[in-house]
Amino acid sequence: MARQNYVFTSESVSEGHPDKVCDRISDAVLDAFLKADPLARVACETFATTDRVVIGGEVRGPGSVIKRVEEIARDCVRDIGYEQEGFHWANLKVDSYLHAQSADIAQGVDAADNKDEGAGDQGIMFGYAVDETPQLMPAPIQYAHAILRRLAEVRKSGREPKLGPDAKSQLTVRYVDGKPVGVTSIVLSTQHLDPDLSSDDVREIVAPYIREVLPEGWIGADTEWHVNPTGKFVIGGPDGDAGLTGRKIIVDTYGGAAPHGGGAFSGKDPTKVDRSAAYAARYLAKNVVAAGLASRCTLQLAYAIGVSKPLSIYVDTHGTGQVADEAIEKAVGQAMDLTPRGIREKLGLNKPIYQRTAAYGHFGREPDADGGFSWEKTDLVEALKKAV
Repeated sequence: MARQNYVFTSESVSEGHPDKVCDRISDAVLDAFLKADPLARVACETFATTDRVVIGGEVRGPGSVIKRVEEIARDCVRDIGYEQEGFHWANLKVDSYLHAQSADIAQGVDAADNKDEGAGDQGIMFGYAVDETPQLMPAPIQYAHAILRRLAEVRKSGREPKLGPDAKSQLTVRYVDGKPVGVTSIVLSTQHLDPDLSSDDVREIVAPYIREVLPEGWIGADTEWHVNPTGKFVIGGPDGDAGLTGRKIIVDTYGGAAPHGGGAFSGKDPTKVDRSAAYAARYLAKNVVAAGLASRCTLQLAYAIGVSKPLSIYVDTHGTGQVADEAIEKAVGQAMDLTPRGIREKLGLNKPIYQRTAAYGHFGREPDADGGFSWEKTDLVEALKKAV
């Protein structure tokens, strides 16, 4: 039987974290290609350090986009808010090494004759949902994201001009009878532009926003606070620590509360099942929980490069299922075409909707009117109920 009383910790990082700067640039390049050609193929990686951004990878799409890569990178850095010595959007040196996609990979992925479009790589992908938050996400990661998103809002609006773009949060949440009831510790490290600010000064700035986003009663007299525990945090972003696309995959997903297949998302077009099948797995797991078939659901998909249909579908409802897990496995396979083409068409993934996913999590977000975060919809509920 699963433990009912315990603590669990998850972390998040802000859009100004070095790795997230790189995720943002990679996804902005992807969006530019998909806007020009919805069927473009992109695998874009970014590296950032002191006043330097290096972009590389494989693409198949309009050459006009490649010519704009430097502009795209600068626009991302400017929007994030970096105008500091050592990392300034106007002073960056941007190097692009994008080149044509491998013909060997293309022949396995492309549809031809009677062969359907194949997966862009082998791999395993996981989706997860749990009923402990309205978004059907684990509470620790959901609220760790919410803290940083709120701090970014007040920083960018000018309400808190002393805060910088780089930040990290970490929440330890206490569970009683399997439900989150409070926070035992809060860790928040945020860049500040005034070098004279102490840790206590920074806590005074951020504490009201942390209290604002956490559920009422979750912060008590015994909650431990660690705000900028190392002291000053003036040098932030890639000037303080190099960044790389795809290094925050647990932040991007479920904060360690669920398995991860290992593949990163940012910079990859939706033929890459690392991304699209992980979105499909979340979509299915969320709909299983939303349908009342379970209060917690882990779902795994497996693919082989060049093969269209998934090799396996696995469901674990952790003892919370209202029907057998095997029945849910069969139902999700009936309710959705899980070939790469089927996933792209069902979720509308050939659109420039990815730059917004690069920070504050790919899951637990509200679906956008233009198709962004389509995998967060719960429109499969009735189909799943019928299928079981």
